[in-house]
This record gives sequence, structure tokens and C-alpha cells, in this order.
Amino acid sequence: MDIKAEIEKIVTSITKDNSIMENFKKDPVATVKGLLGSVDLDNEAINKIVDGVKAKISVDKISDALGGLKKLF
Repeated sequence: MDIKAEIEKIVTSITKDNSIMENFKKDPVATVKGLLGSVDLDNEAINKIVDGVKAKISVDKISDALGGLKKLF
């Protein structure tokens, strides 16, 4: 399994659907497991994916904010 690719897919799903985003905020592990489907991973792997998704979402939000600032100048 390509973890980076899975993180990208999950981030795309989460950022496109507010209900998935709310579920992710409440229970990120369960949300990621649901988005992965029948993939059987141990808790350590799931937690690494959750951490990767959180980091990617944070970076994307910062990038969007900086893009908005560029428009001001």
C-alpha cells in the first residue's frame, strides 16, 4: 500500500465533504478506517495515516491563507 497516495485520497475526500470533515474532527481514526474500506492495517499504521492527513490539511490551510494574503499586495 502506498501510504502517501492513501493520505492524498483521504485528504481529498475530507476537504470536499463537510460531513466527512466533521466526522474526522470528532473521530479521526474511525473516519480514516471508514475511508480506507476493507484495508486491514494495524493501529500504528492507521495512526500514521491520521497524522499524515492532519499535517496535510494543516499545510493546505496555511497555503490557502498565504495565497489570500498575496492577493492583498
